[in-house]
Amino acid sequence: MFRHTKLLQFEAKPEKPDPVYAHKLQELIGGAFGEMSVTMQYLFQGWNCRIEGKYKDLLMDTATEEIGHVEMLATMVARLLEGAPATMTAEAVKDPVMAATLGGMDVQQAIVAGGGALPADSNGTPWNGKYIIASGNLLADFRANAAAEAQGRLQTARLYNMTDDPGVKAMLQFNLARDTVHQKQWLAAIEELKADGLEDEIAPNALLDEEDQTHNHTIWHLSDGPDGAKGTSWTTGAGIEYLMDPEPLGGPGTAPKPDPALYGTYAPLMDAKGTAKGKAKEVKNKLT
Repeated sequence: MFRHTKLLQFEAKPEKPDPVYAHKLQELIGGAFGEMSVTMQYLFQGWNCRIEGKYKDLLMDTATEEIGHVEMLATMVARLLEGAPATMTAEAVKDPVMAATLGGMDVQQAIVAGGGALPADSNGTPWNGKYIIASGNLLADFRANAAAEAQGRLQTARLYNMTDDPGVKAMLQFNLARDTVHQKQWLAAIEELKADGLEDEIAPNALLDEEDQTHNHTIWHLSDGPDGAKGTSWTTGAGIEYLMDPEPLGGPGTAPKPDPALYGTYAPLMDAKGTAKGKAKEVKNKLT
């Protein structure tokens, strides 16, 4: 059960309307790392959590807070759009400067939402459930959560520098602070999972004895520049070897003969070496 409180978690009052900035602020609502994404990510992680107690409660507490962040941002967008579509757009064509300013506003906010926020990003792309990660493995999920909060805080910081409105900046200062603590909590929760013996460094902590033991401790040097091997924390410290001149382990990536009904271009005489057919031809040629 969810219960809505009519008071915002933090105030969302701009000093004056700014339809162009309202367009930009949509990213924090419906972008890949926006508040809708973390809301749904934490909700589904919480609902999928198989352990009652502190981890599930942390997920549900944070998820419910994020719903409030969507509400704050939607309220701010509506207030930034106040009076803009109806009264300002009609006059825009008379003033080139005003026309250029209003050229950055999201017409969908006026046409579709009636002067309000949309479940979309700053390009107008609708929010997508594919943005969220809820795997059922808490180590993998908490790492994804810390990354999502880092990306969200980064975008909030950039938007913070794109406005001089004191009311908008005050709300974003609050959002930055909450993104900070959420990053800290997920990183701390990862360590607690390890301390509780529920997870280890690798997610999932299974099949480690069945994986290819030759290739579970090497980094392949596959780009120009030798400096990657100088990272002691991911080489010496992690017990990882840097292969400076790795060799390919497979044969040519040649696709098989296409189905005739698909009319793919095919030259039978150009069978590549390394394929089953190519090797068979090599054997045949040696025998003859």
